[in-house]
Amino acid sequence: MNEVPLILVVEDEYLLRRDVEEILTGAGFAGDSFPSGDTALASFMDNAKTYKALITDVNLGDGLNGWEVARRIREKEAGFPVIYITAYSAAEWTAHGVPNSILISKPFAPTQLVTALSNLLNVGSAPTT
Repeated sequence: MNEVPLILVVEDEYLLRRDVEEILTGAGFAGDSFPSGDTALASFMDNAKTYKALITDVNLGDGLNGWEVARRIREKEAGFPVIYITAYSAAEWTAHGVPNSILISKPFAPTQLVTALSNLLNVGSAPTT
């Protein structure tokens, strides 16, 4: 039986976090969502779960922002797939985003997110288990 790919989701806005989870579930993925970069990074670093990709908002309020979360994850897993979702920080992507990541501007269509995630995972950049 195939394991459903688990995606780490970081979004401080509750309704959008729930929407992203629903999009992922509908596309055959599982979402593990966190409202802050700090809690999401802690979950990733404790190795209790095998995440296949990161979807993160850039502006997360207090604590780590999405740029920092992605950089720290990439320090541990160099090719880890990263998707940024943001309404305000798209212009900063080239300066702050990790290489080979994707940025989607809010608001976005569910198909944009699913396509971006599928493309990153199908390139083979996902870590092997």
